[in-house]
Amino acid sequence: MSTEPARTAIVDTDLSGVDRGALPEAWTFVRCDFTEADLRDADLVDTVFTDCRLDGARLDRALLDGARLTGGSAAGASFTHVDGPDARFEKMDLANTRWQGALLTDTAFTGCRLTGAGLTSLRGVGYTFAHCNLMLARCKGLDLRGQTLEGLRLDEADLAGADLRQTVWVESRLRGANLVDVKLDGADLRGADLGELALDQAGYLRGATIGPAQAGTILAALGITVVDG
Repeated sequence: MSTEPARTAIVDTDLSGVDRGALPEAWTFVRCDFTEADLRDADLVDTVFTDCRLDGARLDRALLDGARLTGGSAAGASFTHVDGPDARFEKMDLANTRWQGALLTDTAFTGCRLTGAGLTSLRGVGYTFAHCNLMLARCKGLDLRGQTLEGLRLDEADLAGADLRQTVWVESRLRGANLVDVKLDGADLRGADLGELALDQAGYLRGATIGPAQAGTILAALGITVVDG
């Protein structure tokens, strides 16, 4: 028989500034305050966070396999080198979070605010973003190949070198995004708002499909008028 203490739910508890050694044993945290908590290297496998506050928390190298984080905020938190396969982040404020080197195999972000987030050097495959705000996010080298990308706002995001081949864009925005060296072969961008692109920027779309209205906007930005008939 296991002698490991039972892990229960912790509700409405102030755990701001707590470190890994003082973290209560629990499977579920509800409306708890982890502001500025030091959870580096913490074992949070399958842990559920509901409407919790983790602003400024440090979760570097934490084990988040199968964790569920719903609602609440982790603005400014650090998730660098976190181990988070199959984790789920839903309707969270993750603005200005840092994810460099994170292992995110099959990790899903849904309805999250990721403005200004650092998403470079990610490890793993199959991570997804749906209905997320990634405005100004740093996404160099992001690999979303073959996915349907719905409801993404990537205005002024840095997508340099990202692999977006065979992606299908639905009700999304790419206004002002950095597309240097992005891979777009076979991508369907007809459902993306590209804004006005300069000639050099339009060249980054090589291999992608765009619609007549988008083409007209690009040509208009170059001072070219398209006349039917």
